Parts: sequence; structure tokens; C-alpha cells
Amino acid sequence: MSKTDIKELSIQINLNGLSFCILNRTTKTVEFLKTNAFEHKLNPEEILNHIKAELSSNTVFSEDFNEVLVIHQNELSTLVPEELYDANHKVDYLKFNSKILKNDFITEDKISVNKTVNVYVPYVNINNYIFETFGEFVYKHSSSILIESVLNNPEPSEEPIVYINVNKNTLEILVVKDNKLQLFNVFEFYSKEDFIYYVLFVFEQLKLDVETTFVQLSGNIVIGDELFVMLYIYIRHVRFVEKAYDFKIAAETDRRYSHQHFLILNSF
Repeated sequence: MSKTDIKELSIQINLNGLSFCILNRTTKTVEFLKTNAFEHKLNPEEILNHIKAELSSNTVFSEDFNEVLVIHQNELSTLVPEELYDANHKVDYLKFNSKILKNDFITEDKISVNKTVNVYVPYVNINNYIFETFGEFVYKHSSSILIESVLNNPEPSEEPIVYINVNKNTLEILVVKDNKLQLFNVFEFYSKEDFIYYVLFVFEQLKLDVETTFVQLSGNIVIGDELFVMLYIYIRHVRFVEKAYDFKIAAETDRRYSHQHFLILNSF
């Protein structure tokens, strides 16, 4: 590759795992895509040690990047309509549905596609290390990327569509109707029964029909695993998110499973 190639790095941070992706803008190719899943949920300090080990052990991270993005994926976030948002009340918005500490740093993303503000707690220790390592960078909450990617690529449907992004122990659910966000929430689960309970709870609350409503899946789920089987028992129309990207994905990554990397691939 030419040294003048424009390259971007995205790092997705979850307490259950990490993902790394390098996009070469010049050749329009994803050159590197890797996910590290952890057996147990770690704390931010342990996660930072894993990031340091990964960045120092792989030569692909020694290149110069034109842009670096850090994606914070946690349940410490809430959406506020832009017209009601007051930056002086960040703690108030967050404390009602998230367990926050007195010294937590709280920030926000503006989501222009639906005129909302996403208030959240990033992992400050990781942000500090990324700045020391790469210099200036951008960070966002994962839900901002999910909401933008879904609403910026509307499905032609008059009926609501349910989007489920699956992580090791959490699922993010978006419900969209007429390209407007009806619901976004994050649920923690530890069994397939927990998982389907929360999905059906959303269906019940929004009065969605399990026989006619389409569910689109992304993240840590594949055909035949216990979560997919459980969904298919209760919901008639289940499929994986399909998206045509304006870049190629390196040959070693099977495009059939690109839905598993939906979040980080949509960060570019």
C-alpha cells in the first residue's frame, strides 16, 4: 500500500469484548477487522490493558491514521429530544435509567437525523490512552452509530421494523416506523429465556404483531445458535441486516457474516 493512502481506525469498546477495524479510504477496502471476545465481563482498567496489548503486538496499528474513532458501547446512555436538551442537566437525564457515579464524566453526541442528543458516560481512561497514542481522535456512543445507520438507510416499509443488535450479554433494540425512531433500549440478559423475554416485552409494549412484524438482526448471532432458534420460535419474520457498503471487505472476512460487525462497519 502507498504511504499516501488515507486510513481510518475504529475501536469498539465493550466490557465483554473489543473490535478493531482499519479502512483504507484510498483503495476503499477494509484491510483489518478483528474481534476479541472475553469470557467474563471486565472492568475499564482491565479493558485498557487488553487494548494496550493489542495495539503493541500488531504492526498494523503502527501506521499513521488520518482518523481514529473510539466507540463506547455500554448501557450508560439516554436519548433527549434536541429541543428539550439543556447541557446543565446531563446528570439529571442519565441518573433515572443508568447507575452513575459521582465522579463520572458525562458527555453527549448530537444525532442530527432525528434531532436528538445522546447523553452518556465514556470510558475516560481509555480515551486518555488513545489520545496519548494517536493524538486527536473522535469518540461516540455505540447507540448513536446504530440509530444513525438505521435511520440514514431507511427500509421501504409502512409497518414497524424491529432491529436487534446482539452482544454477549446485552441486546440493543430499535423500533422504527415511517423512518422515525419509536423506541431504543438496552437490556442485559444471561440466558436465551431472558433474551426472548425482553424482545417479546418490546413487542407487547408497542403492540407489535409477532406474525407480521419484521425483525432485523445484527451483532453476535448466527443461524442455528440458541438465540436465533428462540427468536424463530416466537417471531415469524426474522432475518439478518443486509447492507451494501461503499467499500470492500478483505477476502478473509466472510461477507455472509458481515452482520456480526454491523456496528463497527457503520462507524466509517
